[in-house]
Amino acid sequence: VQLQASGGGLVQPGGSLRLSCQASGILSFFDDVGWYRQTPGKQRELVAIISNSGVTNYADSVKGRLTISRDIRDIMLYLQMNNLRPADTATYYCYGRKWVTDYWGQGTLVTVSS
Repeated sequence: VQLQASGGGLVQPGGSLRLSCQASGILSFFDDVGWYRQTPGKQRELVAIISNSGVTNYADSVKGRLTISRDIRDIMLYLQMNNLRPADTATYYCYGRKWVTDYWGQGTLVTVSS
C-alpha cells in the first residue's frame, strides 16, 4: 500500500489548511496511520495518529488546533489544521505502520508566514 500526501501551501498565521493522504489500498491494512512533520536539521516528530478503532493521539503542541480523521471509505486520511502558527512550518508526511514496518508518503510542505 502506497501513501500520497497533498494539500500543503503557504498560509498566514491564524489560518487553516487541510492535508490529505490517499492510500493505494485501504488504511486498515495498517495497524495505525498518522502524520509526522520535519524541519531542516531536526528529527521527524509525531503530529497525530489514529488507530483503526478511531482512537487518536496528538502532540501537545497541536492539541486543540489540528484534527486527524479518516474517511468512511477507509482510503483517505486527513489533517485539519486550524489557528496555524509559524512554528507549524514543516514538511508533513503521512505514515502507516504495519507490525514492525513503517510506510511513508512523500512530504507536503506547509509554510506559515505573514
